[in-house]
Amino acid sequence: NYLLGVGRADCTGPVAQVPLMGYANPEQVGGGILTRLYSRAFIVADRDGSRRVVFVSADIGMMSQRVRLEVLKRLKSKYGDLYRQDNVILSGTHTHSGPGGYFQYTLFWITSKGLIRPSLNSIVNGIVKSIDIAHENMKRGRLFINRGTVENSQINRSPFSYLANPASERSRYLSNTDKEMVILKMVDEDGQDLGLISWFAVHPVSMNNTNHLVNSDNVGYASYLFEQDKNEGMLPGEGSFVAAFASSNLGDVSPNTRGPTCANTGESCDNPQSSCPVGGATMCMAKGPGNDMFESTRIIGQNIYSKARELYEKASQEITGPLSSAHQWVNMSDVSVELNASHTVKTCKPALGHSFAAGTIDGVGAFNFTQGSVEGDPFWDQIRDQLLGEPSNETKACHKPKPILFSTGEMTWPHPWHPDIVDVQIAAIGSLAIVAVPGEFTTMSGRRLREAVRSEFDSHGTPRMNVVIAGLCNVYTHYITTYEEYQVQRYEAASTIYGPHTLSAYIQLYRGLARAIAMNTTQDLPRGPEPPFFNVSNLTLLPSLSAERAPADKTFGDVLQEVRQQYREGEVAEVTFVGGNPRNSAENVTEHNFLTVERYTNTSGTWQVVENDASWDTRFYWAKGTLNRSNVTIEWHIPPGTEPGIYRIRYFGHYKKRLSIFRTITVPFQGSSSAFEIT
Repeated sequence: NYLLGVGRADCTGPVAQVPLMGYANPEQVGGGILTRLYSRAFIVADRDGSRRVVFVSADIGMMSQRVRLEVLKRLKSKYGDLYRQDNVILSGTHTHSGPGGYFQYTLFWITSKGLIRPSLNSIVNGIVKSIDIAHENMKRGRLFINRGTVENSQINRSPFSYLANPASERSRYLSNTDKEMVILKMVDEDGQDLGLISWFAVHPVSMNNTNHLVNSDNVGYASYLFEQDKNEGMLPGEGSFVAAFASSNLGDVSPNTRGPTCANTGESCDNPQSSCPVGGATMCMAKGPGNDMFESTRIIGQNIYSKARELYEKASQEITGPLSSAHQWVNMSDVSVELNASHTVKTCKPALGHSFAAGTIDGVGAFNFTQGSVEGDPFWDQIRDQLLGEPSNETKACHKPKPILFSTGEMTWPHPWHPDIVDVQIAAIGSLAIVAVPGEFTTMSGRRLREAVRSEFDSHGTPRMNVVIAGLCNVYTHYITTYEEYQVQRYEAASTIYGPHTLSAYIQLYRGLARAIAMNTTQDLPRGPEPPFFNVSNLTLLPSLSAERAPADKTFGDVLQEVRQQYREGEVAEVTFVGGNPRNSAENVTEHNFLTVERYTNTSGTWQVVENDASWDTRFYWAKGTLNRSNVTIEWHIPPGTEPGIYRIRYFGHYKKRLSIFRTITVPFQGSSSAFEIT
């Protein structure tokens, strides 16, 4: 028996003008919202509350060191030594459709337009708030674990790299992806449902890099379905049951199950270069199972949800036993790894290879630096000059056979471009070991790591541990391939920033943590060098928020294009309003709904909210016009089973109003469509 707490809080942030984090495509900036992003927190404590483990899964691209340091600082001032770097795991789901700009290392500023305070703040606030809610709702309860196979939801997107692994190793596995889902079920002592964590390896890239609506992708849709199901009668994002679909060793795993085809000719481009006869690599894109990215997201999300639901209902293996956690900070650019008695190798200063710029079949080509677009901007000029700096011979030799594109470990202006100090961490809850990794392990890398950790537990008297990998935790260090995959230098290998022996180094480090947990010596682990906290308050190339205007004879929230009078289910109700920049709302309100769909109740003569902007059936588009004007279009994709009746769509926004030369204020406003009928 444990004390258990679950919590969920909004962490969406600014949904307009901020580049979305994941595809590193500078063109892909936010322009509205499909669904809200949430941080989901789970606390497990022993009966007297003295030992605790916190697992957080947030709907963001990846955890950043900056977010983690700020969260830990806030937890310390609030709870003292209760929640610390060793017993708090922060994991990102890896959606590629969330706002960026929450990093302190320079590389990530390039495509995120710097460090964007409102984006960083909403993530930090959301994570802390979700932990607060979990902390306040601790109650006695029980944990159950279950595992099963998810079909038709992933492919390996670098199969030619995978084939470089030894045949003897590959023959032990049925597939070139990990199809196993592990779920942790939480109930209170009366058997009432509290929450679920699922770990499953798949990239949340069903929404591709042409998308401009903030959303949590396939795994977020799975969370939504599970929570809607358990929190009956509640709006999305409300209700006490929390379901997290967390990331795992997804490095080479794509949800785009129809595989890579040439966008121009339709033929397959499943070749070692992922290249097309006409148009080369930029034409080679993988497609999901649906007719468009929205449908693909739902199909993959539904698959993941259905399996989790089945495993949850059938879970009977109880987790019991002590709680412990082990953590170290490690300088990953300088780890000596003993491969065997006579052979020691080392990791390298971080660097990215040429194939990094090629992207993947899920999103081609990053860093399209074009001449002319950076004219006269000293920040970019200095970066460009930095880029021309040649990697040292030492770094070149260390990373072989990787041809280095960016020697980020040797680039320090205005701050280091990549982290050296990285978190390694394991939390054990009875027979469950959560291995928190700082990046994207490939399928085979994850298998080797799990096996090493399990065997370490085995040989120190803790047999039959359930070892799961939680991905994208604590600090982002790109990819971790096997030594053999590294030799092939596809995207994942080019992005294995600490060199060919990165995986071996991690295996050595995580073995040490597992040993300390098994032998109860975690207090003797050296803490390691603390990560830096750079003094960057707000450095951004985002356009500033200036005073806005409505067209003549109109005011903010007025309807520009009205709904039709009548719709059927399956159709799309659409209305366009005079809008305000959604960033105003993010910067002034902690939690804000941009829209509601409301149904008229005859009996009471009132309007009832039936959908909000966290619903996957609504889409909110913001379009910037000329003369400081903008429009907002709201779509409601009327789902099957919608009750006939009278409905309306409402819009809630904020605009900037000029009071004087020096002063603008933010003014809330709202608008509503006419009433329409669903027949």
